Amino acid sequence: MNPAPLAAPEQIRVGIIGLGYVGLPLAVEFGRQLPTLGFDINAARIAELQAGRDHTREVGAAELASAAQLRYSADAAALAGCNVYIVTVPTPIDAAKRPDFTPLLAASRSVGRHLTRGDVVVFESTVYPGATEEVCIPVLEQESGLVYNVDFYAGYSPERINPGDHSRRLPDIVKITSGSAPAAADFVDALYRRIIRAGTHKASSIRVAEAAKVIENTQRDLNIALINELAQIFCKLGLDTQEVLQAAATKWNFLGFRPGLVGGHCIGVDPYYLTHKAQEIGHHPEVILAGRRINDGMGAHVAQRVMRLMTRRRIALVDARVLVLGLTFKENCPDLRNTRVVDVIAELRSYGIAVDVFDPCGDAAQARAEYGLDLLPGLPRDGGYDAIVLAVAHREFAELGAARLRACGRAGAVLFDVKSLLPREDVDERL
Repeated sequence: MNPAPLAAPEQIRVGIIGLGYVGLPLAVEFGRQLPTLGFDINAARIAELQAGRDHTREVGAAELASAAQLRYSADAAALAGCNVYIVTVPTPIDAAKRPDFTPLLAASRSVGRHLTRGDVVVFESTVYPGATEEVCIPVLEQESGLVYNVDFYAGYSPERINPGDHSRRLPDIVKITSGSAPAAADFVDALYRRIIRAGTHKASSIRVAEAAKVIENTQRDLNIALINELAQIFCKLGLDTQEVLQAAATKWNFLGFRPGLVGGHCIGVDPYYLTHKAQEIGHHPEVILAGRRINDGMGAHVAQRVMRLMTRRRIALVDARVLVLGLTFKENCPDLRNTRVVDVIAELRSYGIAVDVFDPCGDAAQARAEYGLDLLPGLPRDGGYDAIVLAVAHREFAELGAARLRACGRAGAVLFDVKSLLPREDVDERL
């Protein structure tokens, strides 16, 4: 049987599966040029987008309105009219830090039921090298009854969205592309070049593109782990880590990483996909896992430092009150997924400390559902806390300033700045 022909440019109808931080900007860009369906299983998400709102703050109302050819649906049957499918669902890890392909498999099943000859399925979700063809393609074949690279084709173009970063938007970030056959690779590359001003980089294979994505975040994770370990060393030496980093940064090739809590759905997760695959093929990854252990332990390190400061001031830990400012995984972003601020909270509570949390960006319902935390409705004014932990560098906290944040505490309360948001002289310690 001859391979099925690909759609002509004027025949392309795009379906985006998953409308989160990655999928929605993609749907909007394609929806300005091509008939595009934005599909998500969350009916509430579809309703808010149809009303012109995006709670993730990634896309404004004017941008949503500009996508004249974009429509939304929570009904998978609507995918039947598409011939290019782009899958942008999350790829989390389970409790044992193993890849959890549940969302990716569900998306592949939904797409597979609507595949026809000549269709192309592009995956953007971060995986290990080989996962697209080992995990997803068999599901597409089973659901559709079609043959891979004969009846339909695949591509991989890893997402590079940085949530909360409005200076680097989707069209301004170089896009890696790849395809399952030479013609498919050219097709996928041309498709993305329609919306990416920064240009594309066509990889030689899907596996190369998958590997490139997963090491982007692994490299960043390891660099942060090094700085986090240095921060622990400098603390014991009585040195201010930020001062040391500022001095070192005067050398032209010093990399500007900073210590912190490494959470979110990329840096704190993706390395485990690579290490899982490495172990499958008989290689034990030592450096990558060492970096993960350091970063996963930073929440407890922060809590221990706060408690040491409290003890030096003769503040009894049992029944003490601590206010944690910020819960989201990064600044100026409402996303609570895999936030490591919860590790700080858990460590403090394990010592009998009462912890309250305020976050001007985080969603209270999500905090309750995912972590059992009840966010305060506003910044307290009662001055009743023994310590304040500035955990997330939201711009609202910077605007309030140290004096207002200190007003949340009693006289002599500790102010610890995890993100070095405030001037050094205005805090008791910083990471």
